[in-house]
Amino acid sequence: MDNILISIIVPAYNIEQFIGRCLDSICVQSYKALEIIVVDDGSTDHTGEIIEMYAAADQRIISIHKKNGGVSKARLTGIERATGEYIGFVDGDDYIEPEMYKTLLNNALKYKAQISHCGNKMIFPNGEEEIHYGTDSVFVQNGDDAVKDLLCGKYIEPGLGNKLFHTAIINAGIESAIWDSSIKINEDLLMNYIFFKLADRVIYEDKAFYHYILRKGSAMTSKRQQHHVTDPLKVIQLIKNDISNKEDAYSIIYERYLRTLINISMQEEMKNEAISAKAILKSEISKGELWKYCNSKKLKLMVVGIVQFEPMYKLIRKLYDMVTGISKKYDMN
Repeated sequence: MDNILISIIVPAYNIEQFIGRCLDSICVQSYKALEIIVVDDGSTDHTGEIIEMYAAADQRIISIHKKNGGVSKARLTGIERATGEYIGFVDGDDYIEPEMYKTLLNNALKYKAQISHCGNKMIFPNGEEEIHYGTDSVFVQNGDDAVKDLLCGKYIEPGLGNKLFHTAIINAGIESAIWDSSIKINEDLLMNYIFFKLADRVIYEDKAFYHYILRKGSAMTSKRQQHHVTDPLKVIQLIKNDISNKEDAYSIIYERYLRTLINISMQEEMKNEAISAKAILKSEISKGELWKYCNSKKLKLMVVGIVQFEPMYKLIRKLYDMVTGISKKYDMN
């Protein structure tokens, strides 16, 4: 086991305050046979210099500097350079626990799984921590069951960072007809869907080894741009079209499709996208798709509410946010 090389790909863009902590957490992994590929995606701060400093101190670190092209293309650049039998991904502003890769690799070998993953801890801008899930349970799945859990958000998180993939899965996945490297938001979900779909066996150990940091300027906390709204819908549509022949999984992605449309319809700063989303929801009602594929009564009521009683629905939604405080998790002020 100790001689199996793991390639860890770290995309980095303008994160001079965080990249050191990230690389420290990788370099001190208890599993030492690592190839650490850090892709500087055209940073304009001191990120590139810090990466070079770490590369000079640890021969396992390979630094790549490229023109800015987004996180998906940065990861693909790392994949092209990787020589390991397994590949992992760590975002440059996150960090990991020392036992993560040893545990993931041990599980992959023990259970003969192409994908090994663990739990994670999400740290919000307000300092609140949310552990997913920390039960210490271990279970094995086939690819089809894992895809369904991924799509409904049960145990399998949409991020790439808490996972270890056999390189054969990665190489096959990036050749998928539905992969789109231009997607900037929710690209993790699409990549995971493609990889899990290809896997025969998946192993999960529910220990929160990966620390996912939501920070000012990150994709989830930065000011909304058009691709923040359109990319998530595009990802869901790609998966929805690809999985249409599997009824159970299709129902799951269809409900996620409805939720995405509802969220877009609530975007006051992007009126054209909101109007378009509401029109799609209306068509889902009229052509009967809502009643055929949506199993959630609550979600059906939400769709009808936003289409036929929009002012009242938005008021209820705002009151819900105020009571639960859910929107303040992402507040940077």
